[in-house]
Amino acid sequence: MAKTIIRRAVVAALILAVLVGAKAWCDTMRAPVTQQLVVESPALPAGSPPVTIALLSDIHVAGPDMPPERLARIVAQVNALKPDLVAIAGDLVSEKRTASHIYTAAEVIAPLGRFSAPLGVVLVPGNHDHWFGWEKLAAEIARYPQIKVLRNEALMAGPLVIGVVDDDFTGRADLPATVAAMRSRTGVPVVLTHSPDIFPNVPVQVPLVLAGHTHCGQVAYPWGGAPATMSDYGDLYACGVVRQHGKVLVTSAGLGTSLLPLRLFTHPEVWLIEIRPPQR
Repeated sequence: MAKTIIRRAVVAALILAVLVGAKAWCDTMRAPVTQQLVVESPALPAGSPPVTIALLSDIHVAGPDMPPERLARIVAQVNALKPDLVAIAGDLVSEKRTASHIYTAAEVIAPLGRFSAPLGVVLVPGNHDHWFGWEKLAAEIARYPQIKVLRNEALMAGPLVIGVVDDDFTGRADLPATVAAMRSRTGVPVVLTHSPDIFPNVPVQVPLVLAGHTHCGQVAYPWGGAPATMSDYGDLYACGVVRQHGKVLVTSAGLGTSLLPLRLFTHPEVWLIEIRPPQR
C-alpha cells in the first residue's frame, strides 16, 4: 500500500513538472502581446492627430530563447503596428551564464536596424548593456542613423519632448539633468528610462514615463505578483500602468529573459501608446 502511494506521488510529481515546464516554455516563446494605452495631453493642440509610441524593453538577445532571428520577427510585428516612434527601454543583450549562446554586438543590433517609424527609434541603455560593454553596442548602433541613443539628455520627436534617463539600477541616472534639457523644448513631455524606480521623483509636469527592467517578475505567481521584481518598490511599479499624482507610468514586461531562460505566468509584450489631445 505504501509503495503504491509513493509510486502515485512520483508519477503525479512528474506530470506536474512536465506541465509546468510546458507552460513556462509557452510563456517564454510566445509572440509578444500588444498592450494598448491612450493618454490625453493638453500639450497637443485640439484637432492634432494622435501620436503613437511602440515601447519595447528587455530584449535580452541570447540563446536559447531570443536569437537574432526571433528578434527580427518581433521587429516585423512592431512595424506592422505602424507606430510613429519606437522607444526601447534598455537591456538589448544578455550575458547570463545559463545562456546556450552569447551573440556578438553586431548580431544583437542588426535586427533593430529594420525598425521603420516616421519619428525614428529612441534607445536608452539598461544595466545588462553596461555590464556587457556599452561601447561595443554603441559602436554597432551608430551604423543605423534612425536609432538615437540618449543618456540623461532630451530630444524633439515630432510633437514629443523625449527625456531619456540612463540606467538607475547601475547608478547612471541623472534625472535633474534630463528634466533641465527637456525644459528648453516645447511639446508633450515623455520620459524614457530603464528602471521604473525613478518614477516618484519625476516632476508632475512630465505626464508619461516609459520603463522596463522588471520583466513583471519574469517568474510570477499564477494569482499575480512575483517573488522578485528587481525594484526597490516591490510590486508597486513592477508591471503595467500606474497612475499617481497626475502622472502615468508604463512598465513593460519586456521581451526576453534574464538569469534563467524562461518565463512563467508572465509573457513577452509590446506596448502601443497613443497620445492624443483631450477629448470633449
